[in-house]
Amino acid sequence: MPTRYIGDGYWEIASRQMSIVTRSQQQRFKDAKITVIGCGGIGGQTIEMLARMGVGKLIVVDEDAFDISNLNRQTLATLSDVGLDKSTVAADKVRLINPYVKITNFNEHVDETNIDKIISDSDIVIDALDNVLTRVIVSRKAKKKGIPYIHGAIHGTLGQITVFLPDGEKTYEEMFNLPSFGKELSEDVIEDLKNVTSGVPPVIGPTPNLVACLEAIEAFKIITGVGKVTSAPKILTFDLLDLSSFSLEEI
Repeated sequence: MPTRYIGDGYWEIASRQMSIVTRSQQQRFKDAKITVIGCGGIGGQTIEMLARMGVGKLIVVDEDAFDISNLNRQTLATLSDVGLDKSTVAADKVRLINPYVKITNFNEHVDETNIDKIISDSDIVIDALDNVLTRVIVSRKAKKKGIPYIHGAIHGTLGQITVFLPDGEKTYEEMFNLPSFGKELSEDVIEDLKNVTSGVPPVIGPTPNLVACLEAIEAFKIITGVGKVTSAPKILTFDLLDLSSFSLEEI
């Protein structure tokens, strides 16, 4: 280990990535505040990767508790966590992984009444959600506040990821041709959005965890300036049953 990191635990944790970024770039990540909405399959791994890479502040949000069916994919979950709030477990595990991360958790359902409080002065908002309505609420608020919104979603062995920058060409609703695009969230529009995602989708462990790692590295790229961001209308898609399917397309 280079001697310049010895004696400072944060920099010791980050030392193996310091040939990829400069100290000033890593410092920007250390100063960053990232909100992850959802602490399950995608969110749990995203949170862990951000903590291991050394993000300075994390806000993690989830209204649910772990159950046994989560164990096939949600890396924060163990049998001893079943019944516990996901966001609380996430916060406790981050403190064990990297005590230099300042983490705040909310055990809340995200809606229009609390989204402003939750994302507040975040540098990035990461979507680890499982429903379109909440994505619309979060993406709209992020756009309004000028915050990059990183979107990831899965179904079975399929995954997708893209980044909606505040000055980007398309919004989340426009890109995916949602029934709410250009409309107020009336009762009818909300009902239409709820119908976009219904039922319990199939999922196998590697799919959300790969999406999570990709979301985490997109956040790292945005904050540090290293690499090229996968920004909308470009989208990265894949099917884990067909590795030749990995592609970067434009919608």
